[in-house]
Amino acid sequence: MDQTDKPTLPMAEEKKWFSLRVISGKERKIKERIELEVQRSGWKEFVTQVLVPSEKVYKIRNGKKVILERNILPGYILIEADPNKLKGDVAQTIANIPNVIHFLGKNDPIPMQQAEANRMLGKVDESQDIGEALIEPFIVGETVKIVDGPFNEFVGDIQEVNEEKKKLKVIVKIFGRGTEVELNFMQVEKQN
Repeated sequence: MDQTDKPTLPMAEEKKWFSLRVISGKERKIKERIELEVQRSGWKEFVTQVLVPSEKVYKIRNGKKVILERNILPGYILIEADPNKLKGDVAQTIANIPNVIHFLGKNDPIPMQQAEANRMLGKVDESQDIGEALIEPFIVGETVKIVDGPFNEFVGDIQEVNEEKKKLKVIVKIFGRGTEVELNFMQVEKQN
């Protein structure tokens, strides 16, 4: 039996990423609804992933570090699917989910360029690795209140910010004289 006698199996279609435009601020809820619909309709084999591109950021609230997830692309969800199956009824059903606007390409979804998808997914993956970034960075000259340590309750102006070490140099007035104090980000709070 040579090569020509072997039955040929249809090649599995490579999955592609599609961009779905949605109402901004509703991305997570819509993602859950799409995943539910995929489950309910038995589309798991060809709709493999639903992502809300996001990154981890943190804010300092009352001297505590609060980690939040911020959308990288507000108003968009990325869907990985078989381009041959994400047509007609499937695309229409997803597009009819409340707060979904439409696919890129409307009724005939257009896959993202691989380079563009990799860039988006790289941004998502990168943000998972980096840890988190401060959502409201400290700025030189800004006034902060010290909420921890020996200078608790003192107010001072930021003279230097070291983002890498998460430290600040703050000038605090003690007995009418400016004194430089080194503090970490967790020891201060922005003044409103």
